[in-house]
Amino acid sequence: MAALVDTPSARLRVGFVGLGAMGEPMARSIRRAGFSVTACAHRRKEPLERLAAEGVNAVADPAEAAAASDVAIVCVPDAPQVEDVLFASRGFVAGAKAGTVIVDMSTISPVASRAFERRLDEHELHFVDAPVSGGPARASDGSLTIMVGASAADFSRVEPVLRALGTPHHLGPVGMGETVKLVNQIIIANTMLGNVEALVFAQRAGADLDTVCKVLATATASNYVLERWLPKTWLAGTLEGGFALDLLRKDIAAALDAARATSYPMPATSLAYQLYTYRSAQGDGALDYSAIAKSYERIVGDEIDAGRVRQKSGFQ
Repeated sequence: MAALVDTPSARLRVGFVGLGAMGEPMARSIRRAGFSVTACAHRRKEPLERLAAEGVNAVADPAEAAAASDVAIVCVPDAPQVEDVLFASRGFVAGAKAGTVIVDMSTISPVASRAFERRLDEHELHFVDAPVSGGPARASDGSLTIMVGASAADFSRVEPVLRALGTPHHLGPVGMGETVKLVNQIIIANTMLGNVEALVFAQRAGADLDTVCKVLATATASNYVLERWLPKTWLAGTLEGGFALDLLRKDIAAALDAARATSYPMPATSLAYQLYTYRSAQGDGALDYSAIAKSYERIVGDEIDAGRVRQKSGFQ
């Protein structure tokens, strides 16, 4: 662990609940930056035990974590879990002192975020939404992109903690961080579909996919998913790890929820949600979201493996 830094901002006490694939390395990065961190298990105890061995204070529940904190962070899968951490009988509200800033780093609907802000205001607690992009590797090295919705005063208070995790961008009031994160998710969900559909089209025509990808990298169709993501997932012949399809499907649902609140139809994203939902129903929800390619492969009876096409007989 790097040497702890003793500065006024580093003396902020941080609570953390949600020690999953993202939360555990995030809590570790905050501790490494010199902050006192108090955490509790949300689902599994093993991450908390690992962090406790590195100087994180382990407590029994969110109320205890909030009681020991100036800034209390939650990083869990979806809005129902956020609500539980905040408002259950031993949630943050039960332990937090007036003026504590609660930071939700989950990806949920901004509609839910604004509702949480209103409820927490009744308890004299402040709320910030700060979803992240970058995955576990960037959570570990403190280089996440952080999209923040907050008042100017609350952003100023939590910014030192967020900078231990990456680069925070203050985008406006509560709900705007989630809005911009969902913009990212809308784009990657639809971009993945476009990439997969086009590459299966190319292989059906007999094109060499390695050559196709090299050409596209210099053309107007170049994109991060095609150049950086697919070569280490679908085109590499592996769908394990990565970003779980069910998590992206959950994010698309949150985006559609927010769009309905503004009477904004999103036909492409609605179709994407149905396509990812079908793939989830086939048992692929825990796989990387490039598993959506399996639907296209099965339509045409072909399968792409490590950049090579293996022709199959008939449909699957």
